[in-house]
Amino acid sequence: QVQVVESGGGLVQPGGSLRLSCAASVIFFSKYAMNWYRQAPTKQRELVAAITSGGSTNYADSVKGRFTISRDNAKNTVYLQMNSLKPEDTAVYYCNVHGPLRDYWGQGTQVTVSS
Repeated sequence: QVQVVESGGGLVQPGGSLRLSCAASVIFFSKYAMNWYRQAPTKQRELVAAITSGGSTNYADSVKGRFTISRDNAKNTVYLQMNSLKPEDTAVYYCNVHGPLRDYWGQGTQVTVSS
């Protein structure tokens, strides 16, 4: 059974940084596209950052220049480096493993940006 586990969330002041990690127990991890989504209270889940199997990246306009997605295929792990955090970045962040037949999701990690 595939497990997807996020970590690294927490409380940070505006302007601060956090690094989220997501470990996925899928075979042939390097062949999967990996995505980070977030969902704030009363809002729909939105795509924040994506990285393909080839390493190409894409970002939501709201996080461009502040967030960086990366992957370490040897560790079956994807990261989200978040800098210059804003209160509007507060949300539960979810890791998504996008496969050819189905997607896998983690339980989410809470990120709260507040002074």
